[in-house]
Amino acid sequence: MKTRILCILLTCALLLSLAGCASGKPASSQSGGTDAASSQKTQEKRVDLMKKVTPAKAEAEPITPEAAAAASDFALRLFRAADDPDHNTLISPLSVLCALAMTANGAEDATLLQMESTLGMRRDLYNEFFSSYLSALRSDSSNALKLANSIWFTDRNGFEPKEDFLALNGACYGADAYLAPFDGSTVQEINDWVKKNTDGMIPSILDQIPVEAVMYLVNALAFEGKWEEAYDKSDVSSGVFNAADGTKQTVDFMYSEEQLYLSDGNASGFIKYYRGGKYAFVALLPDEGVGVAKYLDSLDGAKLQALLANRSYETVYAVTPKFETRTGLELSETLKAMGMELPFVSNQADFSSLGTSKIGNLYISRILHKTYISVDETGTRAGAASAVEVAAECAMEEEPKYVRLDRPFIYMLIDCENNLPFFIGTMMKPGE
Repeated sequence: MKTRILCILLTCALLLSLAGCASGKPASSQSGGTDAASSQKTQEKRVDLMKKVTPAKAEAEPITPEAAAAASDFALRLFRAADDPDHNTLISPLSVLCALAMTANGAEDATLLQMESTLGMRRDLYNEFFSSYLSALRSDSSNALKLANSIWFTDRNGFEPKEDFLALNGACYGADAYLAPFDGSTVQEINDWVKKNTDGMIPSILDQIPVEAVMYLVNALAFEGKWEEAYDKSDVSSGVFNAADGTKQTVDFMYSEEQLYLSDGNASGFIKYYRGGKYAFVALLPDEGVGVAKYLDSLDGAKLQALLANRSYETVYAVTPKFETRTGLELSETLKAMGMELPFVSNQADFSSLGTSKIGNLYISRILHKTYISVDETGTRAGAASAVEVAAECAMEEEPKYVRLDRPFIYMLIDCENNLPFFIGTMMKPGE
């Protein structure tokens, strides 16, 4: 099904505000441990290093149009670069942006310039953006949208993070930093952290830790919103969805009468609020003959903001399919195509402000991204996790592994302690 979903959280970002950052110094500890040591030893050796960091300021200023346009524009460019025209696509640009902005605090010179160019804003402005973003979320009594950040690193391979780097990310992004052995127990702990901070929607982000990996910068995002006007059972009935590949699928459709209409001459749509009115679902249907890909190519951040701002109060009879989508992507090639190449070059990347390693230069080896969304009669649940994997250059460098689930695949849920699958399935055609 050629359905593409622009993460609704993109539009919510435009409502938040900016504040300043403060700094502090982390403590130090020892590292070690093996798989056999299990959870107890990991808990002893994983050390919270950010307790001395001064929290971000609570005051906020309105977000500037330039910052809003930059964040929106990055979201659209990332979505277009990651889009698979023959399958469902789902990303959380906010989650990816947050993980990359944290990483950019360790970049310098040409590496930093490429990251800033790709992200669309100077890193100090993104630091202010996310500092205020988190402050606004903490003061939001609805607790519908939650954002969490963490940094995990090892002292193997002679790696030592810069204290200023950890402190800045602790202050601006609320990132806890953990020293860990980077064995199987650390894989489990990072996955447990992601699962907890996505309310179980993303059960894991890592499958293994490569020997050259020295740091993970991880973002987790969770959203759960109930419709301001929920659907009744009588509002739901089955119908036919015409898929992009020409097939027809029978799905459940939800019928509603909305009040906010969107149109820009190439597409029409509507806005449907969640309780409290702070968050909303946005649907855009390209006109016949325009097509989804062509319409997306015509949008940029400023045009998207203008479209949403120029909503009109008109009666809209909306028909929306119930759907559930889960995706997993490795975004390294996507971001290279967007112009961010140097950070991935093992012998040329400059992350000298992030830390040092005795065995070689630091670079980004993988960017992992997983998402989930469910839209039904009651509302929407959505979760996302992003992990930037920083590695140290080795004399005998292994080829990075890529897993792109863009063709039929098997999936499992397993008990990791016993390697016991308790769910096994196949995905042959999303949406069925």
